[in-house]
Amino acid sequence: MKPSADAKKTAPTAAPVAVPRLQERYRQAIVPSLIKRFGYRNPMQAPRLQKIVLNMGVGEAAHDAKALEEALQTLTLITGQRPAITRAKKDISNFKIRSGNAVGCKVTLRGARMYEFLDRLITAALPRVRDFRGISPTGFDQGGNFSMGLKEHTIFPELELDKVKMTLGMDITMVTSARRRDEALELLKQFGMPFAESKV
Repeated sequence: MKPSADAKKTAPTAAPVAVPRLQERYRQAIVPSLIKRFGYRNPMQAPRLQKIVLNMGVGEAAHDAKALEEALQTLTLITGQRPAITRAKKDISNFKIRSGNAVGCKVTLRGARMYEFLDRLITAALPRVRDFRGISPTGFDQGGNFSMGLKEHTIFPELELDKVKMTLGMDITMVTSARRRDEALELLKQFGMPFAESKV
């Protein structure tokens, strides 16, 4: 039986998906700015953010399942995505770790979640770092990717400090399509990353 014309009119429509603020800024302002700065002939040549990888190493996880569980819950709350467990690739006798032992977890963010996480990192998390004087701009590799470390995960407002049992650090890697370090640096500056002034 086909639905009537009246039924078609009253059928609920899907709500429009909100575009993350930084993604919209990239399209509207950052791409034109990069084209002007570096003289690209085509907008597709402008570097873009491809993915953000968060890695949390928990050495105690090899001997304490609760430490790994807390790391998994922490990354899930911060990113909104279930982390993958990382395992040791070889035996390390000094730390009593065998190949295959769980030693941490990681999350790879792309698309809207990537932009939303970057927005929260810049506007909410980094300003809560004690005695914050900017991010060191030395974390770029030759491929235009940027890596930074955080000593305390408690700077993220998604976490309830009363429920935090142990302080964990994490590494954050931002993978870009930039071919040079200066292009990647300018891209992240345009997003609002608070880099410290280089003394070199």
